[in-house]
Parts: sequence; C-alpha cells; structure tokens
Amino acid sequence: MAKKGKKYAEALEKIDRTKNYQLKEAVDLLKNISFESFDASVELAFRLNLNPRKAEQNLRGATVLPNGTGKTKTVLVFAKGDKAKEAEAAGADYVGDEELINKVMKGWTEFDTVVATPDMMSQVGKLGRTLGPKGLMPNPKTGTVTQDVTKAVEEIKAGKVEYRVDKVGNLHLIVGKMSFSSDKLAENIKSFYETVRSLRPHTVKGVYIKNIAIASTMSPGIKIDPSSIS
Repeated sequence: MAKKGKKYAEALEKIDRTKNYQLKEAVDLLKNISFESFDASVELAFRLNLNPRKAEQNLRGATVLPNGTGKTKTVLVFAKGDKAKEAEAAGADYVGDEELINKVMKGWTEFDTVVATPDMMSQVGKLGRTLGPKGLMPNPKTGTVTQDVTKAVEEIKAGKVEYRVDKVGNLHLIVGKMSFSSDKLAENIKSFYETVRSLRPHTVKGVYIKNIAIASTMSPGIKIDPSSIS
C-alpha cells in the first residue's frame, strides 16, 4: 500500500475512528478536513450484510439524486427513427445505430452512459466485450434498455446514478462534490440511504446495514450513525 502523505495524516488526526458521527456532523467534518486542490468527489460507502452470490441479494439498479452528482454525463443512445429523434431532442450527446455500434467496436468510448431501445439490443449485444468490463452495457434493471429514451436521457442528465454491490456486499456511490453545500450533500445521502434501505432482501437475517461512511477523493473515511439519517 502506498504511503499516505502529511495532509492525509493531519486529516486523520481530526477524526475519531471509534465514533459513528451524526449525518450533519460527518458532512461538516468532511468539509473541514478536505485538503484537495480540486473540487473532489464525495463518496458514500455501505457495508451490507449481503451474499451477492444469491440472486436476490445481488443488488443492482439506478436512482436519481435530488441534487445530482456535480458531473454532467455524456450520453450515447442506440436507437433508430423516431426514437433516435426523441433521444436527440432530450439532449443525448451521441445517437445512432449500426454505424455507431461499429465505431464503438473499433474502440471508441468517449461517453459515460449508454442507453438503447429494446429493438437495438440484438446488435448492441456484440459490444459486450467492449462495454461490459467498463460497466457501460445497457441493462433493463438500471433503466438503460427502454422505449422511453426521453425519460432515460433526461434522468441521466439530471444526476441519475447506477449502483451495484461488489462481490463482498459493499456498495459505493458518488453523492456530490466538495463544492456542494452541506445541506445538499446531506440530502443526497439521505435519498440514497432510503433507496438502499427499501431494497433489503427478505432473505437477509439480522442487521442489514452494518456500516456507512463518507470520504472525499483523497480523504480518510468518516463513519455515520445510520439512525441519524432516517
């Protein structure tokens, strides 16, 4: 593991590692210890009592954060005819069918999110090796395979984010930027917390949410008391 710098060590000294902070207290502390020279992202992390090898516990989906993430995503839509026109009108950055699929097959990936209409998926499936490893393959569970391309594009532009538990049941999500006000960060955290809580599989026994923490791009993590969020 790379050695942490002096500023990281100073930030760590300001955190009580044994304490679960109240939500507002945690957000204010994160702002206080921030030392990045850029507008860093704020990441929310959950340690969940899940076994992702069980299908019903392999949580995956998408949600729209009330205040967005601070980043405008570049959206590519695979669609034809009227659906292609709808995607363009909704603000998609790139829209097309076979020609665009061939361009991606040749290695072009200058986009953040991919949306496709159902009729395009037989052809888009050829891009699995290119898009799959990057987490960009359209999926009905995240609302990126849909006939309603207008809604899909508008939600993504408004701050829709995808989430998926990792192989040990952890969940990570960008919930904003350090330039966000404390209130806006707290609102985004509350929104996603409620989403996670609502997704509790009925097969989970005991404590579902074991741990919650926030951190900026380069800062140490700060634990949050779940009871202070709801």
